[in-house]
Amino acid sequence: MTVLCVRFRLDAAEEAALPALLATVEGITPAVQALPPDTALADVSGARRYFAGDAGRLASLIRVRALALHGVECAIGAGPTPMIARMAAREAPAGTTLVVADDGVAEYLARKPVAALPGVGSATARALCAYGLDSVDRVAAAPLGTLQRILGARAGREVREKAHGIDRAPVTPNAAARSVAAERPFDRDELDPFRHRRALLSITGELGARLRDEEQICRSLTLTVRYADRSTTTRTRGLQEPTAHTTALTAAAYALYEALGLQRARVRGVSLRAEGLTPAEHASHQLTFDPADEKARRIEEAADRARARFGPGAVVPGTLAA
Repeated sequence: MTVLCVRFRLDAAEEAALPALLATVEGITPAVQALPPDTALADVSGARRYFAGDAGRLASLIRVRALALHGVECAIGAGPTPMIARMAAREAPAGTTLVVADDGVAEYLARKPVAALPGVGSATARALCAYGLDSVDRVAAAPLGTLQRILGARAGREVREKAHGIDRAPVTPNAAARSVAAERPFDRDELDPFRHRRALLSITGELGARLRDEEQICRSLTLTVRYADRSTTTRTRGLQEPTAHTTALTAAAYALYEALGLQRARVRGVSLRAEGLTPAEHASHQLTFDPADEKARRIEEAADRARARFGPGAVVPGTLAA
């Protein structure tokens, strides 16, 4: 297997561009797995023969197409497994490719701290370091029984396999994205909370319509606020129940915004990402016996039919029509 890990250099407000960028990678190989918000894994084992090139050449082709077609730079890691490719992508500067050959995995991993292995958190790293197993090569040399006594049977086996560069996870193409995003930049630094909330209302309307059109529901929302100094704040909130109902999405977005407690903040833009997408046919809706809720859903269905016939701007909330 030859795997590329492509990390697109996207600002928080540009995450909605990921599907188009994934399509660019799919022009090289159909085996593409999206890792929102800004990364993709691609198995190019078959593409190497088709394009008569090695992993480095295919990575260069992806970088050129992403920059030429979308104006987005990317950093790419290449390796024999998804784990090695992802580690290499983290180290590769923007606009470059770091290739780890099959026979160079042991040397590549040797002197890295054990915390550099994916899935090894701070608690696991501390437990290993307490026994002097502070580097990947030392973990790789340790007996399996020793690691299992320190970490437990399953975790010890998994960490030892990772230290040897073994990754059994396949690259699983996922045509349906696991998240969708939309953003609203402001023409100038915006201090008015009303305009912030107005932008969120516009975004949730767009996300809700997209989810319903694709017959999907989401489990959580992530809000990103971008400020005038280019810093950002990101918060995530799970929904009470998976939904594509615009009213529920708007309520969650407003709650995320209010929790930030922004006071006279100079906001450059806001974005929302709906995550944990699943088919709508798997959804269950808790009946509320609230006539207002049922009325809102019937109005939403009628508005969707009007937008499908006359265009996305056919029906909008009164606040956005002003």
